[in-house]
Amino acid sequence: MKNILIYYPFTIATNPKSGSAIRPVEMIKAFEAYAQKHGVELVVISGSTNERRLLWNKFLQDKKLEHTLFCYSENQTIPLWLTDAGHIPKDWKIDKQVFQMLKKHEVPTGVFYRDVYWKFDELYSLRGIKKFIMQSIYKMEEKFYGKYVHTVFLPSDAMGKYVNINASKMALPPGGRFADIKTNSDNIKKPFKGIYVGGINNYDYGLPTLVDAYALLNKDDVLGSLVIVCREDEYNDLTSLEKEKLNKSYIEVKHVSGTELQKLYEEVDFAFIPRKRSVYNDFAVPIKLVEYLTAGLPIIATNCSAQEDFIGSGPYGVLTGDDAGSLVEGMQAIQPKFAEYKQNIQQTFLQKHAWNERAEQAAHALIGGNQ
Repeated sequence: MKNILIYYPFTIATNPKSGSAIRPVEMIKAFEAYAQKHGVELVVISGSTNERRLLWNKFLQDKKLEHTLFCYSENQTIPLWLTDAGHIPKDWKIDKQVFQMLKKHEVPTGVFYRDVYWKFDELYSLRGIKKFIMQSIYKMEEKFYGKYVHTVFLPSDAMGKYVNINASKMALPPGGRFADIKTNSDNIKKPFKGIYVGGINNYDYGLPTLVDAYALLNKDDVLGSLVIVCREDEYNDLTSLEKEKLNKSYIEVKHVSGTELQKLYEEVDFAFIPRKRSVYNDFAVPIKLVEYLTAGLPIIATNCSAQEDFIGSGPYGVLTGDDAGSLVEGMQAIQPKFAEYKQNIQQTFLQKHAWNERAEQAAHALIGGNQ
C-alpha cells in the first residue's frame, strides 16, 4: 500500500497552545484526511532521536520506503539536531540517515521552515560566542535542507528572501480548523466590541497602540469596547502605570482559553492584530489570524505585508497603519462593510485556507496530481 510519511524531528505537544505547537498537530489531521481521501496510508515518525530511530527502523523493516509517495517534515525554532531534552541528541545520525534514504529512493520531501528570527539581531537574545555558535548551527541546518529537500514551505512568500535554502519555496501559512463557524449577528453592535488575544509584554505586538486608539475613539463618548485576553502572569508583570492604562470602563482583561475563549469570540464583533510594521513582522503570519477567522470574526489589522495579503484575499477585514489614529480609522471603516466581511468569511475562508487545504497544497507541490 502506498503511504505518506510525516517526519517530525521533535516530540509533538499533547496539549498544544502556541502557534508553533498547534501547526504540527493540525497538519497531521489534515494529512489523515488527505490519506483517507486518496486511499493511502499515513505514517508519522516523531519524538526524541531514540524514538525516531526505532520508528524509522520499523518503517524500513516493513519495506514501506519503497511505497512512499512523499515526505512532509517541519523544523522548530531550534535546529533539528538539538530537539532532544537538554538539547543534547542521543542519536546524532538519525536525521541525516532519514533524509539521505529519502533522497536515494527519490521520495519528494518538503519541510516547513518555521522562522528566521535568529537572523535579526534585535530579536535574537543570545550574545557573544553562544550567538556565533548557534547561528553557525542554523546555517548548517539551511545547507542540510538545501541538500535533501524538494520544497521549502514558509509562513509567507515574503519570508523567502531571508531563507538561504537551495530548494523550491512556497508559502504554506497556517490554516483554519474545519468546523461550523459560529457567529453572532451580521449587524455590528453599538457600541461595538472588539477583541485582542495575545501577548501584552512586547511593544511589537501593538497592544499599547491599540489602547491609545481606544482612548482616542472614546474621548467624548464610548463608541466601542475592547476585550483583552492574555496570560495572567503577563498581566501580573505589568507595571502599575501599564495596568492603569487598561483600567478603563470600556476595557475588560480576561485570562481564558479553550471553550471559554470560543464563547467569548461569539460575543464580540471583530478582532485586532495591531502589530507594528517591521521587516520581521512583514513576513510573519500569526496563528491568531486564522483562529479569528475560524470563529467568524472580521479583522482589523495593521498592514504588515503577509497578513495584509491574507486578509485582503477575502477580503476579511480592514488594513490600517500601525499608529493609533489609523486604528481608529479602521474601526470606523469596518462598520459599513461589516456584513460583507462576515459573508466572505462564511463563504470562502475555509475553502481557501483550511488546514485540509494546506495538506492538499503541500502534496500538490511535492507530487502534483500523481498518487
